[in-house]
Amino acid sequence: MSTWNSRGLRGSTLEDMVNLSIDKYKENGIALFQKIPTPIKPIKIDSSTRQITLAYFDAKSTVDYIGVVQGIPVCFDAKECNTDTFPIANIHEHQVEFMKEFEIQQGISFILLYYTHKNEMYYVPFRDILSFYNRSISGGRKSFRYDEIDKTFKVNTKAGVPVHFLETINLDLQMRS
Repeated sequence: MSTWNSRGLRGSTLEDMVNLSIDKYKENGIALFQKIPTPIKPIKIDSSTRQITLAYFDAKSTVDYIGVVQGIPVCFDAKECNTDTFPIANIHEHQVEFMKEFEIQQGISFILLYYTHKNEMYYVPFRDILSFYNRSISGGRKSFRYDEIDKTFKVNTKAGVPVHFLETINLDLQMRS
């Protein structure tokens, strides 16, 4: 069982930006997403503030967000990285399996990867994630480098949407056809 602590807040800036973006998409009626909470089991609760002070992850979660864009099911995880190397260990086996099954059902799976030290964000399609993951479990490199990701999938801010990932979903769909 994993302990819940402040490490869980590492991606909160990215999460805030993504949440603002999905709110804009909903307001404009072009997409609907829901943040999937990580299930926890509270162990200690401060009786005066009623805040959880110790908890454990109760179950493996799937991805951070699930939604639909004009009839297309979409799931993704949001990750941050402060170096040019992203460890595959940050993408868990159960997440890879969920995204694989999601794609089999004609959905779109990806990771939004924010390189904090470069202030750049990329859409990493599931096919690339799977390639990096398979390489790692086959005895190869246990991470992927910034220079290995497809820069065509850079995510920008546009029209008041801080993380405008719909354009990259559209590009991914075009590449699949």
